[in-house]
Amino acid sequence: MTGTGKTVTRVDLCEAVYQKVGLSRTESSAFVELVLKEITDCLEKGETVKLSSFGSFMVRKKGQRIGRNPKTGTEVPISPRRVMVFKPSAILKQRINANGSGKPEATGN
Repeated sequence: MTGTGKTVTRVDLCEAVYQKVGLSRTESSAFVELVLKEITDCLEKGETVKLSSFGSFMVRKKGQRIGRNPKTGTEVPISPRRVMVFKPSAILKQRINANGSGKPEATGN
């Protein structure tokens, strides 16, 4: 699952589990669905999901605020809501910003 700009889907995740873990395709699909359901259930309850070396998913409350209709400029109230945010770990940030080798770039001091 490496690439440039490819969108990874549930099917891709299931296939990766099938290839790398050795479960059947049905078991791999069930496993991926179970993990995603558990994450979703925790977030629905307002819990933080922290995956070591990957990052944290959390729910944040946003209060009511005033927005503007871009066409008319009229003020419009935006209702309070909960939003899901993801905070990547330092390790994930480092890997994403690596020079293609998966290792951090050297800094010239």
